Amino acid sequence: MNETRINSWNELQEALFEDAWNPDIARYRSRNAFRGLSDAGYPLETTLMRLGGQYVDLERHLLRNFRKYAHRDVVERDSLWHWMSVAQHHGLPTRLMDWTYSPFVAMHFALTNLEKYHTDGVIWAVDYSKAHQLLPEKLKCALEQEGANVFTVGMLSEQVTSLHELLEMENTPFTIFFEPPSIDDRIVNQFAFFSIMSDPLVCLDQWLTRHPAIWRKIIIPADLKWEFRDKLDQANISERVLFPGLDGLSSWLKRQYSPKI
Repeated sequence: MNETRINSWNELQEALFEDAWNPDIARYRSRNAFRGLSDAGYPLETTLMRLGGQYVDLERHLLRNFRKYAHRDVVERDSLWHWMSVAQHHGLPTRLMDWTYSPFVAMHFALTNLEKYHTDGVIWAVDYSKAHQLLPEKLKCALEQEGANVFTVGMLSEQVTSLHELLEMENTPFTIFFEPPSIDDRIVNQFAFFSIMSDPLVCLDQWLTRHPAIWRKIIIPADLKWEFRDKLDQANISERVLFPGLDGLSSWLKRQYSPKI
């Protein structure tokens, strides 16, 4: 079963960490990427997909103009992957998808939207190490030579220089997980990284259904959301920490003082 519906806070902890043990290093080091959504029915769509229309044709125009109008010092290197990381981070629609190494950060995003407290939430857990076993040989070799489990933007820049090249690498779609540069405290505090599908037309959850051994869905029932939200706040996982600055502080205070729906 790829879907687990939990019934208590303790069950949630067990589900989040159930495959954290890594026998190769004898440590509890999960190989999962986590993503929390406030509605369990939401697909794993990118912000580019949500534009609708001929979004694939718009992708290169969005990136080209972002690079043209952005300050020249916003990236540490002039590569596709540096620019896409910065663009995603600042809200440009891209084919990247946000993930976190932290199950608690994912839990925060599953519980942050008070307007969805009548709806079940979800935390996706995808084994990025197993996902990378499905990569084209060139990319698998690059990871193995580096002794890494995920790419950095530097490593990826050495292997793939354009989105067209990514699409042409293999006929079968694949997904890559990579870490962005530590652009600011938000990236660091959220323990964040990205995924990208080689084919922008393929939705990640559709791809995952073809590979059931690498993912799980943990369903958070609507009637448990308030309890979990309060306990997560008590654990100091909130907007105030994950979005450092006045915007995060304001969002945290707004939610703290909102009436229970």
